[in-house]
Amino acid sequence: MAQLDDQSLPPPRIHPTAIVEHGAHVGDGSSVWDSAHLRTGARVGRRCIIGEKTYIAGGASIGDLCKLNANVYVCAGVTIEDGAMVAAHTVFTNDRAPRACDPDLLQLRPSEPDDATLATFVRRGASIGANCTIGPGIELGAFCMVGMGSVVTRSVPSHALVLGNPARIVGAVCRCGERVATFGPGEAVVAAEFVCSACARRVPFGS
Repeated sequence: MAQLDDQSLPPPRIHPTAIVEHGAHVGDGSSVWDSAHLRTGARVGRRCIIGEKTYIAGGASIGDLCKLNANVYVCAGVTIEDGAMVAAHTVFTNDRAPRACDPDLLQLRPSEPDDATLATFVRRGASIGANCTIGPGIELGAFCMVGMGSVVTRSVPSHALVLGNPARIVGAVCRCGERVATFGPGEAVVAAEFVCSACARRVPFGS
């Protein structure tokens, strides 16, 4: 977790229309906005913003200093680390072979996590643009950036810029968000270190 001074943080601010079920945790200094829904077992860290109508399932974990905009759907099995940004209308998934009911169409499948539920990890500092779909069982590397409207079906290296359907690597980005490299179609993409012209930070792409 980020190193924050707990003594300086106010209690979490919960909008009157938000539903925070018993057993969900919201850290100090965080805000949960109107009509958001946090299920039992959901965890939100400190100094976060949870936008209106966002849903966070039980067992999902949000780190410190995260921003989840409006209408984000975070299902069970998702871990979002410190400092991550998830823009509006992003949807996470956790099942590679979803079905509503059993093969004989006799009863509904349970909604609770089971052996088929796959874990997804959004590493620290990553950004996900608006209207993205994040597939199950993948990892979005530290400080990577997912372009708006992308469908991510495989893991993304640290500091990578990906976009499209399915998303592919088109460049590398700094911690500050500036692009530091561009990769053309079919170009080999390997781990490398770049220097950001905007802030002079070293960018360990893919490490």
